Amino acid sequence: MSGETYSAASDAFQGPLAGTRVVELAGMGPGPHAAMLLADLGADVVRVQRPRADGGLDQRPRGRRIIDADLKVPVGRAAVLSLVTRADVLIEGFRPGVTERLGLGPADCEAVNPALVYARMTGWGQDGPLASTAGHDINYISITGVLDAIGREGHPPTIPLNLVGDFGGGSMYLVLGVLAALIERQRSGRGQVIDAAIVDGVGSLAHMIWAMRGDGRWSDRRGTNRLDSGAPFYDVYATSDGGYMAVGALEPRFYAEFVTRFGLDPATLPPQQDRAHWPMLRELFARTFASRTRAEWTEVFEGTDACTTPVLSFEEAAGHPHLAARAALIDLDGVTQPAPAPRFSRTPAGTPGAPPRAPVDIGDVLAEWT
Repeated sequence: MSGETYSAASDAFQGPLAGTRVVELAGMGPGPHAAMLLADLGADVVRVQRPRADGGLDQRPRGRRIIDADLKVPVGRAAVLSLVTRADVLIEGFRPGVTERLGLGPADCEAVNPALVYARMTGWGQDGPLASTAGHDINYISITGVLDAIGREGHPPTIPLNLVGDFGGGSMYLVLGVLAALIERQRSGRGQVIDAAIVDGVGSLAHMIWAMRGDGRWSDRRGTNRLDSGAPFYDVYATSDGGYMAVGALEPRFYAEFVTRFGLDPATLPPQQDRAHWPMLRELFARTFASRTRAEWTEVFEGTDACTTPVLSFEEAAGHPHLAARAALIDLDGVTQPAPAPRFSRTPAGTPGAPPRAPVDIGDVLAEWT
């Protein structure tokens, strides 16, 4: 099927990964997010999706081209393998064994391209008692201990969106694996298979908490520690107009700046780390914050080292002066989205390609991938 053109000279292919070719087998969640991150950094990502009868697209992810291919029929399998022969990376996020049954497993792809980095994204991993079962972000973070640690004392665990599992422990570690494998390939000339499991990545993300727990600085009692709302100087407080302010004044000098800007005399307060007085301090801070609006407190703390900031909605964040100055948010096809990150001095990423409106012809892709 013919569709829009997408030249390899496009601004979307600027960045440190320019020239890297990626095949993404369509999925949901962390796999597509990993593909987007690679595309943001300049990789040429081609997403393979199941064709729709009306010729449209089920999804329009930014920064990559889309081709139609039904992986359950021989012609679809052949189309993917033709791309694989010229690709550097393949990303798939099916349950273990699915691509093998489709004839697109690691061995099938290695047979046509021994240098391919084959990146597998799952929640439970490729093996283990739960490997073949369904799950979502909330399930993966629940068995790692992380979900139990998030929330306030005496309340159920708080769901941290799907940032910790799907994207923090999932796509970010998949990308880490892909980049490491590409570097290793420069020495060996060989590709390899990456088993990126969200449960593994979440455990790695939580390394500091495990370490603090190991030396007695972290309690399994939720909401009683310095970083989980247990400390009054690391928490969120309501303002008089229903807004919120976030306080992260952990270090002594930042704490001193916070209480001084707050209009309090540090000499009249108990020591910062005296846990016996934390309830009293929390009540004092809450009462004081409730005496003014969020805008008023923002003005008090703006530009200081008090580590105190307003809690903004997504809509409000889009207008924040700091984010605006860094162009951290961009407009793509009328939709506000985050800009590529991180930033590079010599090979900056270009503006991501807008979400495609139609599939492209695989022949056009193969003609470029010579």
